[in-house]
Amino acid sequence: MSETSKSVSTKSPSLIKQALTVNRKPFPWVKAFCAGLAASLPIIIGLLFGNLEYGLLAGMGGFTYLYVFNIPYAQRAKKLFFVVLGITLASALGTLAAPYPSAIAILMGVIGATAIFIFGALRIIGPSAIFFVLVFAMTTGMPVNPELAPLRAGLAFLGGTLSWVIAMIGWFFDPHGPETSVVKRVYAELAALLDSVGTDTFNEAGHRVMSVLKEAEETLVAGYIPWKNTDIFNRLYILNGHANTMFLYILENFSENNFKIPSELGETVREIVNSLDQKKNKRKGVFKKILQPEELDEKVARLFTKIFDADATFNEPTSKINQAIRMYKPSLKTIFLGAFDKNSIVFITAVRFGVVTIIAALIAYHFGFTRSYWVPLSCVAVMSGSTIVATYHRAIQRGVGTILGILIASLILATHPAGFVIALLILLLTFITELFIVKNYGLAALFFTPNALLMAESTSQTNFSFSYFASARLIDILIGSVIGLIGVLLIGRRSASSRLPHLITKTIRSQAQFLFILFSDQGNGFNARKSREQMKMRTNLITLKTLYSTAAGEIPVNKKALEYYWPVIFSIEQLGYLLENGSKMDKRPILADETLAQFLYVFETMANATDRQQAPFIKKVPEIEGFPSIQQEIITLQKSLQINEKVPI
Repeated sequence: MSETSKSVSTKSPSLIKQALTVNRKPFPWVKAFCAGLAASLPIIIGLLFGNLEYGLLAGMGGFTYLYVFNIPYAQRAKKLFFVVLGITLASALGTLAAPYPSAIAILMGVIGATAIFIFGALRIIGPSAIFFVLVFAMTTGMPVNPELAPLRAGLAFLGGTLSWVIAMIGWFFDPHGPETSVVKRVYAELAALLDSVGTDTFNEAGHRVMSVLKEAEETLVAGYIPWKNTDIFNRLYILNGHANTMFLYILENFSENNFKIPSELGETVREIVNSLDQKKNKRKGVFKKILQPEELDEKVARLFTKIFDADATFNEPTSKINQAIRMYKPSLKTIFLGAFDKNSIVFITAVRFGVVTIIAALIAYHFGFTRSYWVPLSCVAVMSGSTIVATYHRAIQRGVGTILGILIASLILATHPAGFVIALLILLLTFITELFIVKNYGLAALFFTPNALLMAESTSQTNFSFSYFASARLIDILIGSVIGLIGVLLIGRRSASSRLPHLITKTIRSQAQFLFILFSDQGNGFNARKSREQMKMRTNLITLKTLYSTAAGEIPVNKKALEYYWPVIFSIEQLGYLLENGSKMDKRPILADETLAQFLYVFETMANATDRQQAPFIKKVPEIEGFPSIQQEIITLQKSLQINEKVPI
């Protein structure tokens, strides 16, 4: 008991320090201005038509812009369209449920859980459930009039549509900006990997390359429009393919090097990054040519050839570039079924989120707070942290930011702002919020709090006194934050780390199944990239990575288990990458039944030992002609699973 207390006391200052740390990410000036414009422009339009209330209702749709991130415009258009529909539905449901407190509580939990599940399953970056719940909560706090549901929903839809238009303007100037950016990162990381050959940082650099290659593939798939194939997109796709080829070659030929390779390799790859930068291209006109060393061994010479092949992509004629692009992505049904599993951290998080939100709302409405919805809304904001540690950070940040934010809100609302002043304040507060959200959530809460209060209260007849806001809002928000923290601790305290062995076992077995279909005769017309086995392996890998990240944020954290499982998960992820790359090749060897049986035996030995939390016996791994990296990675995985004692979970 004393050790636990000591542990908590030593960690608490660390948590507070981490929560109040301001990171060094650059300010997103353009996004912040556009967010302010999206929030205030509907209000300005409403004022021009002589109706501030309608403008404020449409302004709720302006929250759509807060879901804008640097993703391909094809994906952005679809994502934001469904965000607009979600906000529209939330405003309609909030209006209809307003007379019924119990219905408000249940719907608030359902809306939050649904948003958390969808964003988690599709791995969509963004604020997730918070603004859907906020719009729903704000409409429940408006004058009760269910007949206005179509009007309020329609105005929110119009405001959201305006945000969609603002978000898509960049397409006219740089339609493939996000895709170009991620391919540039691929080659930058590839250059860093070449520089790390023969050093202790090679494995770490290799993992970064693998991660960004996966991200690039997903980005290109998301940005692909079958009926609108552009020359730029095709060249980016081919460049990414060359990067995959180079990465595999480096792993197969230089991973065991004890000496560095010529620095000209990394410099040449960096020149490809410069070639992708259109602004530099126009400014410089000619790029620096990197001269090869006079003496090269065969492996290095071949690697130079592969780099030059990638560089030649810029000079290939359009007719040669416009080749058939094969894009494969899992269906929504496959993705959601994979996430809808009792061991899926996405599903567990969504259920926890919904249950705790409902409890917070029931408590708030039962005790009749002045604006009851601020309690569950604060609970939602706190639980939006991706891990328990992040939840603690959110609670600390929201507490500090809210206290100061309420003081700002009290001063603003005490002046009884009206008309265009409200629009200007909302623009300014939204702009500052988006500027600081990348720095620290607490700084953002400092300005988001008065912004939300200004929007929610501008049309009411409340007496805007300092004591009113300083007491009612502060109490509501603190109670909601405490409920969120308690709920996360009670329901999800060890839910991630306890599932690691089981999910690692599932992932290893799914990799065995995928390897089997890759190197066995599956008949004519079989496409491994569209197989159930690949989808299953990919789903397990994604879930495993999410589960490990969540386990790393638990309190108390099981450091011994995390340190043990990190190289295991690293090796599993690397093996998955190699198997997926193998599926892209049309010609693969067909292994003999005895060889396949040996592979299945090796995988099952590892899976069974992992499930029992024991060290597997090292088994002989057969060779696969043309795929030496797969054999080597399976051997590495066996070694990674070796432990001297049972890992406590």
